[in-house]
Amino acid sequence: MRSALIAIVVGIFLWAVYLVFALATGADSKYIYTAIVGIALGVIGIRYTIRRNKREGI
Repeated sequence: MRSALIAIVVGIFLWAVYLVFALATGADSKYIYTAIVGIALGVIGIRYTIRRNKREGI
């Protein structure tokens, strides 16, 4: 479980860095929305992983 959470958190961090970069450079809205969706899916992935592991008793 720990390695999955680390991978998800790293992914969220990278999407956040990309979002800041896209906002700073004035990128098209589709790139900004892509970064926001990537962060949102990462948060959903964290919640899902934690709930699944609690359900399995790990």
